[in-house]
Amino acid sequence: MAFARTVTALLACATLLAGGRAGACSRPLNMVSEEWPPYSFTNEDNVQTGLDMDMAKAILKEAGCTLVSAPPLPTVRRMLLFERGEFDLMLAATDTPERRRFARFSDAYRNETVALFVLARDYARYAGIGSMPALVRGPASVLAPRVGWYGPEFANATPSLRASGRLFEFGTFEQGVRMLGAGRAPLIMGDRAAVLYEAQRQKLVLRQLPFVLHQAPVRLMLSRASTTPDDLARVNAAIARLEKNGTLQALRERYGLR
Repeated sequence: MAFARTVTALLACATLLAGGRAGACSRPLNMVSEEWPPYSFTNEDNVQTGLDMDMAKAILKEAGCTLVSAPPLPTVRRMLLFERGEFDLMLAATDTPERRRFARFSDAYRNETVALFVLARDYARYAGIGSMPALVRGPASVLAPRVGWYGPEFANATPSLRASGRLFEFGTFEQGVRMLGAGRAPLIMGDRAAVLYEAQRQKLVLRQLPFVLHQAPVRLMLSRASTTPDDLARVNAAIARLEKNGTLQALRERYGLR
């Protein structure tokens, strides 16, 4: 009942983001908005924008679907509601076997790069860390997002880092970069564009360690509990058309991605 009341309240103040042809999808696709610049954020005009939001709007409009955005929720609760089918769509998802139990994945619409970063003034001290095993063997601690999939290397290293008290988790990149600047840990791990965007906003100069932790395509994730295979087929066909006509590439380039 608590979940149902939460969803009812959120959807009551939801915002219609993209109108499609009536009846093209099995239902309007509801999602919880997220503050994750430069991918998703509320601008000065109180409009949800960012690379992933703009790409999702374009894809769903092309698919003839309607996108409805509800106010933000804590990450863990958002995922629970999604698994139950009380929300239909999530952005920038990585396709994993565990998630396939409750989700359908679209074709990829962009790539993500995950890496480790250090304050530029400290780079020489940590530049010798050239892999996750090297990080685990050494004494350095690391800041990392509390929720999300950041590749098998980080997943394998997490138990050792946690057991040695060298893993410090954060909820948002704003918080994580602030913790880095305050000296909570010398390294921060995360999506490259998100970390550098927030560092620039906080006027911190960072450098990336000399290896990429994870590089993979990201997709739209649809709840199996509330969407249909036909919904997914429409979304994938829209992605293919927008890749062919250059719309998605133009959006990626607008935000500095290739």
